[in-house]
Amino acid sequence: MKEIELKVTGMHCGGCENRVKNAVSDIKGVKSVTADHEACKVNVEFKKDVDDNTISLVKEAIERLDFKVEE
Repeated sequence: MKEIELKVTGMHCGGCENRVKNAVSDIKGVKSVTADHEACKVNVEFKKDVDDNTISLVKEAIERLDFKVEE
């Protein structure tokens, strides 16, 4: 898996999107991040295939910002 799309609630503006992008971009192996507060979506592209642990790190980084990752 090289890309994931997450449903994220609680983002209300472009500032929220930037906070998510900055936090997730710092995770090793992440190539790019896009966030859309209106669609409640975050897309993460990885440099190579990733395991469940890396995906968990992405979700935790988003939730530390007080946003909710929906399953």
